Amino acid sequence: MSTPLLSILPEFILTVFGVIIMLAEPVIPIGRSRKPLGWLAVLGTLAAGAAALYQHSQFGQFQWRTISAFYGTVQVDDFSVFFHLLIAAIMLATLLATLNYFDGTPNSHAGEFYALILFGASGMMFMTCSVELLMVFIGLEISSISTYILAGFRKGQATASESSLKYFLLGSFATAFFLYGIALCFGATGSTSIAAIHNGIATTTTPSLAILAIAMVLIGLGFKVSLAPFHVWTPDVYQGAPAPVVGMMSTAPKAAAFAVLLRFLFNGMSTLRPHWIILIELLAVASMCIGNLGALMQRDVKRLLAYSSIAHAGYLLVAFCSTRENAISAALFYTAAYAAMNVGAFLVITAVSGYGEESHTLDDYTGLALRRPVLAALLAFFLISLIGIPFTGGFFGKFYSFTAAMYTGHVWLAVIGLINSGVACFYYLRLLAALYTRPVVVSSSSEETRKVAAPAGIALACAALATLILGIAPGRLLHLTQRSTPITLPAPPAPNPAAIQASTTAE
Repeated sequence: MSTPLLSILPEFILTVFGVIIMLAEPVIPIGRSRKPLGWLAVLGTLAAGAAALYQHSQFGQFQWRTISAFYGTVQVDDFSVFFHLLIAAIMLATLLATLNYFDGTPNSHAGEFYALILFGASGMMFMTCSVELLMVFIGLEISSISTYILAGFRKGQATASESSLKYFLLGSFATAFFLYGIALCFGATGSTSIAAIHNGIATTTTPSLAILAIAMVLIGLGFKVSLAPFHVWTPDVYQGAPAPVVGMMSTAPKAAAFAVLLRFLFNGMSTLRPHWIILIELLAVASMCIGNLGALMQRDVKRLLAYSSIAHAGYLLVAFCSTRENAISAALFYTAAYAAMNVGAFLVITAVSGYGEESHTLDDYTGLALRRPVLAALLAFFLISLIGIPFTGGFFGKFYSFTAAMYTGHVWLAVIGLINSGVACFYYLRLLAALYTRPVVVSSSSEETRKVAAPAGIALACAALATLILGIAPGRLLHLTQRSTPITLPAPPAPNPAAIQASTTAE
């Protein structure tokens, strides 16, 4: 297999399966189930995960155990393989949960839904293995366009249209800031390659331009990971988007954006750490405080979890204040733990609410433990993990993030994180109280007759098992994250247009 194809093999597989689904969807007669297309998407996701493992098995054949292609703009290493597998796992859980999601829904266009999931995943994976900022931008746009459409997929709902439009408009502004940051990086260092930026920062005559570039890139990526004060879209978009889509977009795009941020700051801008660490501290404190205080006032469960995701982005950002190896290891562990528990929580919401999302407020979850005891127990477990109770993945995620910051003397930041974790108990426990201690509210017949399909049950079980394993035996994943520090290779020489033209003429 050629090196260029090997370097983008998971993305290539996802794209091919997405195109096949798009071509097959119109062929299926109207009124027939699109579930076979969902299984095809599941197969494509599994194949992409297997391709990422195959990439890892081929590292021994390459220098520095990395696969570099396309003039050094794409680089596959342990770091990118970790995120490839994580994104594939998130998409697989989302697809399994939605195989029966569209049953009984006329004109659901489920085939388009499955294709968009695959296209979005390919963009996110491309972001994690790109070491050239313009290539990152391409992956970001592929991912963003898919999620813009998925956010408004329940076309008959006014909140869905509002969700999609608000996400698109604010996302466009954030993309503009990211592009401005790329342009300023080029102005300061003469390149948009992360390796060349790393080399150029040491000799730049305009360090203030590079600092401004960091701020612009942080704004653009801060939107994607819901950092305060770039979070204003999050509650409304989460409320209007389908629950399984929210579970996906609250984890997978964040993982990809954090991967880019880790490469950019610790590999490209490591020389300017004394400057960007101040921005990281401010964003972390703002996200933790605004996220938790905002969640205290919410009655809608999806809006509550939206503000919770803002706070968790702040918890993860605390790890960035440590040394390079500790920060990356803690951030990767937290990303995986948060993905397991948050996807699981939204899968429970999907199972309870269905396509119409009849249950969306705290009152709708009153007495759920008596009506749906298994789902209530799973939701309670995921909420306990989000709080950070021991023997759950959320506990060790916060533990590693806070201790990593304390290792470099940022004790005050860890204290603020602990205080905010205490504040978060109030709104998580309020939802837990609704599940177990409040009087039962008469439920609709649709909820009583809705059963959890086998594929959705498998996805829920896997999310719960992952959350539990990360809480009782985190060592294996932690060892993997410690080996996944991104490598900065020397920037390859830019291709000479004259030489390329001469070669083409000779041929």
